[in-house]
Amino acid sequence: MSAEPRALPPLDPVIHPIQRLRICALLEPVTEEEFGTLRELLGTSDSALSKQLAALGQADYVQQRRASRGGRSRVWVSLTPRGRRAFQGHLAALTALAGGSEG
Repeated sequence: MSAEPRALPPLDPVIHPIQRLRICALLEPVTEEEFGTLRELLGTSDSALSKQLAALGQADYVQQRRASRGGRSRVWVSLTPRGRRAFQGHLAALTALAGGSEG
């Protein structure tokens, strides 16, 4: 007798593209990160990072804060509470898809 197939939790289509997944993974353990640092860690351009942050921001998964430091304007990025929950749910779905336990 085979076990009843179980429904897998859904992947989050906003987070699923690899660069967005990487952004969320970098932001999850910190309060916020500077835009330039994210750009360097991801090895991407300003415009490519801005595009991915805009998609995450539109879903209310990230927020950006502008601040001046040393006469230079900088942008700080953080996950919102909704973004943190969505990222954790996406990780749980990936784990379940890979055959691990959920959550």
